[in-house]
Amino acid sequence: MAKIDTAFFDLTKLEEMANNDTVIHRIDPRVKVLVASIFVLCVVSFHKYTISAILPFGLFLIIVINLAEIPTPFLLKKIVLVSPFAIMVGIFNPWFDQQPIMVLGAITITGGWVSFVSILLRFCLCVGAVLVLIASTGFNTICFAMVKLGMPKIFAVQLLMLYRYIFVLLEEGLRMYQAMTLRTFDGRAIAMRIYMHLAGQLLLRTLDRAQRIHLAMLCRGFDGNIRVCQTLRMAKLDLFFFAVCFAILLLMRCYNIPAMFGRLITGIT
Repeated sequence: MAKIDTAFFDLTKLEEMANNDTVIHRIDPRVKVLVASIFVLCVVSFHKYTISAILPFGLFLIIVINLAEIPTPFLLKKIVLVSPFAIMVGIFNPWFDQQPIMVLGAITITGGWVSFVSILLRFCLCVGAVLVLIASTGFNTICFAMVKLGMPKIFAVQLLMLYRYIFVLLEEGLRMYQAMTLRTFDGRAIAMRIYMHLAGQLLLRTLDRAQRIHLAMLCRGFDGNIRVCQTLRMAKLDLFFFAVCFAILLLMRCYNIPAMFGRLITGIT
């Protein structure tokens, strides 16, 4: 139970990291949202067989992580936690795509394996970029910045509510799971019908909890607007940061830098 609790609820550490004071934290949130969006768009726009050209984006992300002083093991654990989704997306590629791409000695590598690795690599980079954005900005400020960038307010508020209250739902589910395990003796397996009853009870509890939360928010003056303590001001440093990141990302997207270095080294030798 403790492991399940830790796996989900230490996501709140991302919000604590957003209070740090580093060069990345001081950048305007709108700039960070734009840079993260461009990063994700560049990564997902590569061809399904592309691997080497994506690697420089990993180096870019590592540099940003170090500048923001975010613990790398913590981010890796979060990426591993959600990695089964990417694995399920590409796990069948090696069976459906058996076209040979390259031969390494006696090993023939098919397009399915290459596309599977490419999916995992792009997934890790995109999830890592989102986690770094949250850890260096805070989710409240991210939603506020997206509204300032033109996102409809209703979408931003729904996204913020989803992020905030998913932890409430998880807490309710974990509490029910703990109560169920305390009432199960001798390590016997729990029947599927019991899980169905738990799902129904969780739905009813969620509806009741949502009504109470809604009334509590109205009593505290919630009017659908996102408010943050930080004042958004675009400075020269923010514009410089955006220009440099945009130029680097565009360069990495248009040119296969590892292949260029490989041809250069091969030509020299």
